[in-house]
Amino acid sequence: MGEHTEVLVVGAGICGTFLSMELERAGITHVVIDEQRPFTASRSAAGLINPVTGRRIVTTWMIDELLPFAVDAYARLAELLGASFFSPVRVIDFFPTAQMRLAFLKRLEEDAAYLQLPADEHAWDGCFHTELGYGIITSCYLVDMPGLLAAARVRMSACGILREERFEREELVVEGESIRYRDITARRIIFCDGVESFNNPYFSRLPFAPNKGEALIVEIDGLAEAAGALKTVFKKGMSIVPWRDGLYWVGSSYEWSFEHADPTEGFRLRAEAALREWVRLPFRLLEHVASVRPATLERRPFVGFHPLHPAVGILNGMGTKGCSLAPFFARQLARHIVDGSAILPEAEVRRFTKILSR
Repeated sequence: MGEHTEVLVVGAGICGTFLSMELERAGITHVVIDEQRPFTASRSAAGLINPVTGRRIVTTWMIDELLPFAVDAYARLAELLGASFFSPVRVIDFFPTAQMRLAFLKRLEEDAAYLQLPADEHAWDGCFHTELGYGIITSCYLVDMPGLLAAARVRMSACGILREERFEREELVVEGESIRYRDITARRIIFCDGVESFNNPYFSRLPFAPNKGEALIVEIDGLAEAAGALKTVFKKGMSIVPWRDGLYWVGSSYEWSFEHADPTEGFRLRAEAALREWVRLPFRLLEHVASVRPATLERRPFVGFHPLHPAVGILNGMGTKGCSLAPFFARQLARHIVDGSAILPEAEVRRFTKILSR
């Protein structure tokens, strides 16, 4: 006797985790298949939700709607998991160049929603070389990704919905309105498997733009004490982000062309040199991580069901914004399953019906 369920979810990164929670809230039975691997994009991410981005300090897509939604969604997840992995954080944005300082001031004049100037530009002189001063980015949040994903995994196992195994694509049989996989039959399958979807025969034609990131995990003497009670992220080209156990995550790179997904000596040497120039405190390198993000050419996610195979769905393509996008679109996808309500057109995967129908 096999197992029958409504939805089979492939992947337990940030997308699969939130989708599982939303399916559970909606009373939809599901099974999650995920092979535990140390360096997936979700597990290697800094977990920072930052409302502004880029050299021109523009607000990120949909952030006014995504931020309150995320605060609410992470609070609900904390209730389920019995612990919170989500906290407010301030971002100290050191200006690496005079142009960046001007860009920040110009942006502050136009729209001060998420920006402010410090009372004292020299407050961090003891910890950093701060020749051009800094600005502060407000309304930022930090997600403890390794902690959250590990706790969610434990709960999925306890609820009997997690299968810790590698998903073997050739064993999937899609039959019109349902699917079969090994001993599981389901009405739908949804791929939340990040970069694995690049080679998925159902979705490989989508305009993915894989993007590699590397980061260092370091110890920095005295920085936590200087920052005090409020968690603080420091930015100057790269970011220094509070990680687990008093350590810091330093990164990340954004590489559109790369030979492999492993850490490289080139990144390590560049990042260490940049830290030495910027940080006045002693630091030690403990770990070096790398992963490939499931980014997309137009920087919008892929959400919904295949136009020719309505039983096959996807929740993917979150790029660098998984912490804020995944909760929102997991909810949209679950609601779509329950009552057919619309998925946001900019994210609906059927915008690629032509390509996917070839």
